[in-house]
Amino acid sequence: MTEIRARDLITALDEASLSRFHLRAVLVSGMGFFTDAYDLFVIGIASTLITKDWNLSPGRLALLNSTMLFAAFLGALVFGRFADVAGRKRVYWLVAAIMIVAAAGSALSPSFWVLIAFRFLLGFGVGGDYPVSAVLISEYANRKDRGKLVGMVFGTQALGLIVGPLVALALLGGGASDDVAWRVLLGLGAVPAAAVIYLRRKMPESPRYQIQVQGQAAEAAAQISDFTDGQVTGNGSGGLRHEMGLRAFLTNRRWLIMLAGTAGTWFLLDYAYYGNTISTPQILGLISPTASTMTKIALQLAIFVVAAVPGYVLAIARLDRIGHRRLQLTGFAMMAFCFLIIAVIPGMTTMVVPFLLVYGVSYFFTEFGPNMTTFVMPSELYPVTMRATGHGISAGVGKLGAFIGVFLFPVLNSSLGLRGTLLLTAAVSALGFALTLVLPEPAGISLEEMPSAPQAGTPAMRVADQASAP
Repeated sequence: MTEIRARDLITALDEASLSRFHLRAVLVSGMGFFTDAYDLFVIGIASTLITKDWNLSPGRLALLNSTMLFAAFLGALVFGRFADVAGRKRVYWLVAAIMIVAAAGSALSPSFWVLIAFRFLLGFGVGGDYPVSAVLISEYANRKDRGKLVGMVFGTQALGLIVGPLVALALLGGGASDDVAWRVLLGLGAVPAAAVIYLRRKMPESPRYQIQVQGQAAEAAAQISDFTDGQVTGNGSGGLRHEMGLRAFLTNRRWLIMLAGTAGTWFLLDYAYYGNTISTPQILGLISPTASTMTKIALQLAIFVVAAVPGYVLAIARLDRIGHRRLQLTGFAMMAFCFLIIAVIPGMTTMVVPFLLVYGVSYFFTEFGPNMTTFVMPSELYPVTMRATGHGISAGVGKLGAFIGVFLFPVLNSSLGLRGTLLLTAAVSALGFALTLVLPEPAGISLEEMPSAPQAGTPAMRVADQASAP
């Protein structure tokens, strides 16, 4: 009876109608994730201004553009594990505090190496925000709309992509110097993080985590009833605790295959996506060498607004109907096709309009595909005791791919040329398609009933429990 009573609240969460409390949770997570996206992508514009202001060498430019991504790799691993051990809520507000300090420090940096240090700290906080934002919303969500809700959090990345270029155009158009412009651009990242830190501290802990890991079913029932104004209630007596140690998780063939799928596809996606997105001003400079800085920023903004934003919106609207795995397959296939066209058709990298059209289509299917789903699926496919860990490993490996893509772009472009570099990106996208095939389809299935997850009381779960070790 203890298991049945504890599961009453989880069933209530799974079957709850989409309501205001869902949107409230999405807003709190989304504000933080907007900050993540803004901080990650604004460096592409800021570094262009910093290069002119500080006369950066190509090596220092590559380091500046990629440092935050490497730190995000570490932050996702560390805070993902911490969220499973100590709770989602503790990590939730802690990473926001780190982002405030690091964004402000970046804006006030007196030298290159001080800036690198603060960008590293910022990346560490942003990396930690990835797993906890995704997992907390996933565990609050109902079964039917889970992909949509997690996708809405990720969709705030679209605002982060747009706000940076808009602010840059406003500053430069208003006559601000390069020094003032890049400092304001980097410092603004502290504002939404500061706004959200109080709200995050008021959010209750994940009820699934409280019930299944902490064994606090009564507290979970009381807190979620209060948070939802009584819309989600359940018998909170009892609680079935699940345990799986890191060693058992990382030595289990099932979970290693799952990690290969979620982390591997995220690595390949971020190699292609971040390498191109952060390097977009440089790409546009190669396509149109005479374009001014403001013209390149305006073209980048146009690509985001016309191609990327509709991809985010459509993915959120259709993700649960199409299927998370199927959408990822479609997106990778179209990315590979578009980059292949640019690479093999003569003249595509010297004609602005044809290039932007195909490049824009690739951007649409990146958002309406793996850029969305690689964030969503790791928050669904792992058991509750390893959900943030699995997502953190996946996000961290993804950011490692982003670091490599951004750092290598100038090197590959100088040795292979733009066409050769994008041909490699097409091959990476095709590999992402193939690796997606190892993943199951999680859309519409309760987190406790995933085909990849051993269930409480089954032999698989009992073996995992017995093998668990800290």
